[in-house]
Amino acid sequence: MRKTIFKKLEAQGLIANYNRLRKNLPPKLPERIFIWDETFREGIKAPTVYLTYVEQVKLAKLMDESGVAIINVGFPALSEEEKRNVSRIVNESFEHTKLTASAEPAKASIDACLECGIKEITLETPINGLNLQYRHKITKKQALQRIVDSVTYCKDHGANVNFLLMDGTRTAIEDIIEVFQQATAAGATRLGLADSVGFIRPLSMKYLMSHVRDGLSDSIKKKVPISIHCHNDFGLASANTLAAMEEGVSYVHTCIAGFGERAGIAPFEEVVTCAELLYNIDTGIDLGKISRLSQTAEKAFALPIQFHKPIIGENIFAHEVEDDVEEMMAHPLVFEPFPPEIVGRETTVFIGRNTGQNLIQEMLEKAGIRASPRQMDELFRRIKGPHEGLDKGEAQMTYYQVKKLMKELQKGYTMDEFWRLVEQVTRQKPKMSSDKKTSSSSS
Repeated sequence: MRKTIFKKLEAQGLIANYNRLRKNLPPKLPERIFIWDETFREGIKAPTVYLTYVEQVKLAKLMDESGVAIINVGFPALSEEEKRNVSRIVNESFEHTKLTASAEPAKASIDACLECGIKEITLETPINGLNLQYRHKITKKQALQRIVDSVTYCKDHGANVNFLLMDGTRTAIEDIIEVFQQATAAGATRLGLADSVGFIRPLSMKYLMSHVRDGLSDSIKKKVPISIHCHNDFGLASANTLAAMEEGVSYVHTCIAGFGERAGIAPFEEVVTCAELLYNIDTGIDLGKISRLSQTAEKAFALPIQFHKPIIGENIFAHEVEDDVEEMMAHPLVFEPFPPEIVGRETTVFIGRNTGQNLIQEMLEKAGIRASPRQMDELFRRIKGPHEGLDKGEAQMTYYQVKKLMKELQKGYTMDEFWRLVEQVTRQKPKMSSDKKTSSSSS
């Protein structure tokens, strides 16, 4: 349906669609991309978010019905509760989706995945100098050996391995190629690169992915697919994901509504809809389930989706009447980018405070209704009434109360609060340097 609509409009000369020009289609664009969902790994890192097992299963089943290729069900080594939930989800049945779980390149972390029955493990680790020096405190040689040993350990225990290079967009190209080559030689069947702090722009992403692919051996290029994981700190997660896709990346990490750590990661609905409608690429996703999936996530996360959010926001297909209604509805694509039913939505046209009185009078006359001046004044007063009668101060107070409640729902402690809690429980004062005290208070 999506293809037919735009082709008809183009054939009739009603619109120009530059997206369909052959010269504008990147030569390395894959014929098919696969959606790798990170809602249970990244999404639950959003402050205030907690998903019950029932909510997780409901979302996972709906993602499966929608055609999501891979679901990352969590990080079993994080806690016993996380491990229990992953084990239970693994025992659920899925028709289309494969399940993976995350682990660090360490035996204990991998064993936690294996004990859950996970058959596909995603090993995550960085190798750039910043992380090696300040986070892991090991050399690059040690990091590479740890990765190779971990991939081998997974394979020896019957698990497939995805290798995801964290902070990959701030890692030297030659180091990326080296770790990808070694991980693949050890048995990794998928490679991935993460823009962990959202610090790259689309043209730079294209440059990076192009040079990485050119640097890999022919056997890896042909047999080992690459995935991309983009954070949204600069609001570029979707754009960067699509830029990587233009360079041949076929597995794209997304999260429903873009939830996730800090500013979240590439939103599922944006990446899928762009790939399908702007690039004409098959994602395997039933687009008609996008709205239902986002609403289910919104309810489970107890986080409201912005009204102006692309694709799934309340405002995207809502229009206040400013011109003749019949002209507006003659063809909604005059004022909408695509038919909303494609993503399970519908067009809403409403009369509001900005709708002119003359237009309202014309509408009544077309409907065979003759209203007196007094009736028109009353009608117009009622249309504007809800806005003018609203106590804005009260509305703002309610808003701040909700915002305060959302903050209170955060389960975590600031570093200062944590050390005060430790002191209360242990009755001992922590021995910390002045640097650590400063950093804890600033965080």
